[in-house]
Amino acid sequence: MTNVSDSTPRIYVACLAAYNNGYLHGAWIDADQEADQIRDEIAAMLAHSPIEHAEEYAIHDYKGFEGVSMSEYAGIDTVARMAAFIAEHGALGADLLEQFVGDMDQAETALQDCYHGQYASLADYMEELTTESVTIPEALRYYVDWEGMARDAETGGDLFTIETAHGEVHVFSNR
Repeated sequence: MTNVSDSTPRIYVACLAAYNNGYLHGAWIDADQEADQIRDEIAAMLAHSPIEHAEEYAIHDYKGFEGVSMSEYAGIDTVARMAAFIAEHGALGADLLEQFVGDMDQAETALQDCYHGQYASLADYMEELTTESVTIPEALRYYVDWEGMARDAETGGDLFTIETAHGEVHVFSNR
């Protein structure tokens, strides 16, 4: 077996013919690769099944998907796409998939078109955005309620955030 990091998205694919006949036969497969490569590894696992002519499989376990749920009958194209997204973007990618209930297209679009960056808080983002576009007199600066502005932007649906760690808030616009 190749030496892979615990954070590498992987799936355990089991042979259903073997499973239904009381045998545990399957393989851990790196999911962060092309779908055809995953299919080839599944075919190789099935070819070595203790049950002849085994064809059916299911995903019985997975690791490195940062908490994103995986169906045992998830399509291999979907698995590969999700694994690549999570491998590239880590917890932020996984949280985006949760935000959009597994919709890869929406998660990718949000990251490409709606991402404003990482800040310590949404209030910090609002302060930076405001001070870049408006000159606030120094005497009034301390009276601006950045927290209130942040709350209004989020409550009003203009922005949403994903917190990946304490003091690590990723800001997105809702389009």
